[in-house]
Amino acid sequence: MLTHIRTEADLDAALKVLGEIEPRFGALVTEAGRPPLRRRPDGFAGLAAAVVSQQLSTASAGAIWGRLAAAFDPFTPKAILRARAARLARLGLSAPKIKALKEIARAVSRGDLALASLADIEADAAHAALTAVHGIGPWTADIYLLSCLGHADAWPAGDLALQEAARLAFGLRARPSAKEMIALAEPWRPLRAVAARVLWTYYRAVKGREGAPVVTKILPEAKSKTAKSKKTAPKRGRNGR
Repeated sequence: MLTHIRTEADLDAALKVLGEIEPRFGALVTEAGRPPLRRRPDGFAGLAAAVVSQQLSTASAGAIWGRLAAAFDPFTPKAILRARAARLARLGLSAPKIKALKEIARAVSRGDLALASLADIEADAAHAALTAVHGIGPWTADIYLLSCLGHADAWPAGDLALQEAARLAFGLRARPSAKEMIALAEPWRPLRAVAARVLWTYYRAVKGREGAPVVTKILPEAKSKTAKSKKTAPKRGRNGR
């Protein structure tokens, strides 16, 4: 069974298996189209970009990240630790996000958060390692695992667009809560991230607007081996600690 979705071929194979697990996904793909791969760079910059995009529109997140990327080139934990809070605020970051980025930078610098190893461990364990750091909530952790590391079983249950997509796709009476989304997706293990891609694509087809995670441009110096992804997303789902 695939544990990571890194290529288009991986995605095709996973879609086939997911359709066998839950035939309704095959119908959704037929109706809304094949979902895109949605990969973006990993590492500290990729995680920071996910933090920046929390609860922001595509335009707002992109503008703030553009200013941050230009101000700190390369975008490293050391640079963020040295930066004054007032300067980060002028670039558009809220006080909670400034605190979060500094805590993440500190955890990475101390070796408490080994970002390079997260792709090699099981998705739930990687999720636990991320959310143990102040400022990384469940949504950010899952988006990083899904979009940056390609974990096949990451499931951002708190994402509002994903919740609404599930309500529409499965004829639910109300938009499910994060807890209900976890229960709903349990039969789709270990391909819940593929299910999320299908549902985001269905949301876009039905609502006429993007629902998948914001993808922000990463500076060349901050890029990792992962491929670029397409630009996406309106407002993001819940994230918080």
